[in-house]
Amino acid sequence: MTAIVLRPETFVIRRETPFHNYYVIFIFNYRYFFILLEPPFPRDSARKCQIVYLLGVEKSQIVLKIAVMGMGVAGSYLMARLKNSEHEVVGYERMPEDRHDSICAWGTIKKVLDGFCKKTGRNFDDFLIHDGKNMHVKMNNDVKFDIGLKGLCTYDKLALIKDFIKDSKIIYGQSPKLEELEKEYDMIVDCTGFHRVYLPKLKEDFFLPTYEYKVEYENGLPYDDFYIEPFPGMSGYFWYFPLGEKWAHIGAGDYNKNHIKATDEFLEKHGGKVIATKGRPIRLATPDRCKPYYSGKVVGVGESIGTVYALLGEGIIPSMQCVEIFLENMHDFKAYEKAVEEHYKVYAKVFNFVRAKIHKDFSFLKALPDFIAIFRYMKKHEDRFGMNIKIADLMRVAKA
Repeated sequence: MTAIVLRPETFVIRRETPFHNYYVIFIFNYRYFFILLEPPFPRDSARKCQIVYLLGVEKSQIVLKIAVMGMGVAGSYLMARLKNSEHEVVGYERMPEDRHDSICAWGTIKKVLDGFCKKTGRNFDDFLIHDGKNMHVKMNNDVKFDIGLKGLCTYDKLALIKDFIKDSKIIYGQSPKLEELEKEYDMIVDCTGFHRVYLPKLKEDFFLPTYEYKVEYENGLPYDDFYIEPFPGMSGYFWYFPLGEKWAHIGAGDYNKNHIKATDEFLEKHGGKVIATKGRPIRLATPDRCKPYYSGKVVGVGESIGTVYALLGEGIIPSMQCVEIFLENMHDFKAYEKAVEEHYKVYAKVFNFVRAKIHKDFSFLKALPDFIAIFRYMKKHEDRFGMNIKIADLMRVAKA
């Protein structure tokens, strides 16, 4: 008896004797192999198959040809995590290699990223730019206060993305149609972020437009550490994230579309030379609002299924956490859906809180249970959020 690896329907074992030929066909359904016994019927006769028995297999035995679409945070990290797996993995990035970029303020939490990097044999310190100590906050009513930091930092996000994929097969400058991918691949992972290119469009989305400059300061930085200005009604915020001795990302995201004005006003006030301009929408709709997570051969990971933490507009860590959840459940999409729902269930409370404020449909008494749940969640995971979580600070923001 010999086994020949074909496509992951997935391989055929042919048994020959002097009296008959049988084909035992293994059909893969992302969880089990169904073994079918098929006699060699003549071509012009009805071909019938009989299920003989069901065989459960270890995940490590399943070999897939996988396309990872989009080389942002989620896609690049997934490529790195699958690099030494048994699967054949190909990455696609719609931008040409020389224009491949990463649009965000490059802020994250040192301890958490260090853990992700170690899983791929990398040292996060090689990409660290600024290790924060305080976040300066200015409210719209001129109330000012500082939040003590415990891991919030900036890092060279694009350099880490490129390092994650440097030894993998990446096809740049192409965005194949779904029909083409389905013919060639057994699984298509949609890491295209906000655009959600390969999954069904959402019936109801919710997002913020953002705008950002990378600025060079020849005569000293305007702030020595992180600085933010939340907008009235929690519609978004302006940010200043330091990038070393004389650079910073300044930008804003705002539901009310004052993000460009706020960024330009800060630039006019503090000066600096703009060396890059970027902008993109950020999805705040949470996973419970971003179904389906999968359709046919396609499964979404990261922002394509709504993993941004709405209160902060943070997507890097949630996307990488989503990769880990996917890897644990990649052979069972229903189990993946359930695991995503469980992990991100508090995100729905955060989103409802923020959306009510934005739409001016907010009652603090009605929102109090969610507010307390959000505070407890963030307080419990202070190290993950990289800052000292105080209820007084959250109250200041909530009452903005």
